[in-house]
Amino acid sequence: MTPARAYLTSRILHGMKFGLETTRALAAELGNPERAYATLLVAGTNGKGSVVAYIDAALRASGLRVRRYTSRHLVRVHERIVVCGREISDAAFDRAVLRVRAAAQTLVDRGILQAHPTYFEVVTLAAFDHFRRAKVDVAVLEVGLGGRLDATNVTEPLVSAIVSISRDHEQYLGSTLASIAWEKAGILRAGRAAVVGPMLPQAARAIAREAARVGARLVDAGHGRYAGPLALEGEHQRRNAWVAWHVLAEARRAGLRVDRRRVALAFASVRWPGRLQWLPADPPLLLDGAHNPDGARALALYLRGHRPFVLVFGVMGDKKVPEMARALFPLAHAVVLTKAPGDRAATPRALARAGGGAAKGARLEPSIPMALRLAKRLAPPGAAVVVAGSLYLVGDVLRRRSLEAAFTRRSIGPGPRS
Repeated sequence: MTPARAYLTSRILHGMKFGLETTRALAAELGNPERAYATLLVAGTNGKGSVVAYIDAALRASGLRVRRYTSRHLVRVHERIVVCGREISDAAFDRAVLRVRAAAQTLVDRGILQAHPTYFEVVTLAAFDHFRRAKVDVAVLEVGLGGRLDATNVTEPLVSAIVSISRDHEQYLGSTLASIAWEKAGILRAGRAAVVGPMLPQAARAIAREAARVGARLVDAGHGRYAGPLALEGEHQRRNAWVAWHVLAEARRAGLRVDRRRVALAFASVRWPGRLQWLPADPPLLLDGAHNPDGARALALYLRGHRPFVLVFGVMGDKKVPEMARALFPLAHAVVLTKAPGDRAATPRALARAGGGAAKGARLEPSIPMALRLAKRLAPPGAAVVVAGSLYLVGDVLRRRSLEAAFTRRSIGPGPRS
């Protein structure tokens, strides 16, 4: 393990921390790299990663040097930091993390910081620093959690967006839609546009009040759907694309060079792993994060129009499992409950209890590889296997598939020489 990876791994143990004091102090020590380029900041309960992917693709198609920062990775942390469509290299990632470590140590030695930053703060600042060195024109940023106190909110976005509001992470953001919306509305800026996607009235009212307080201009993208071709499947992706379309329009209005003729072509080519992602297998494999009730309902709506399926389901212990179970389990030919990676993940037995009547007859298999094998045996002819409930679970499946493919390539070898 390199010194950079060792440092980053050590920060995982310090969990989650809200507040911008550490991020602001580190950004200043690094020379405020986040001010070297325009930024677009995207928050929301669901859909924000997809919206970032649409915007990133459209801006690159417009000829801009674009960087993308997303809040969660599936297989490698490098996925979070992308310049012009390419993940950061191992060497560049290590250099960026070590620059953050050095800045943090300086601030700790001076007594300005009491402790080193969290994992998310380190990765966010490493991204900001790397993007400045890459001389990008614009950065598209996904908020990690909430908005008001998220590390990405040290930026001054040209345009902000709140894609959706639903109940999730209530222990951090509050137990009402209004409180969650208020936290996410912390990314609004005076005199600048904020695009708002479809949401319930109590959330919309909370955002409108905060916009009026800070002087932000709201742009309603909640009453339409994108009608052009999309590579990403699901009705919810049409709503996400509609939000992205409005963000791009407002960015163009603010002076960013957006080629509207190329936006539709870019949208039609976007791929976003782990979100209704089909993988070739026997039976076919569908991966979808669907990590909260709204995500589960969106997946259920999609699955109703497709082939029979066996569901492999694992989720974090703090999620609303009863609602997710009611949305998904009755649609499945069979349900296999497994344990997603991580200490926060619920055990299969806990999932069975929380799922209540919807989980009746579900099979329990803590091992992810064994759960997949069991699902394959349970699948009738023509059925698919669906893996859902957690991006950690989806990421684990993708990582295993990648390792299997690499092993197969090594076993077969390069083939005979001609």
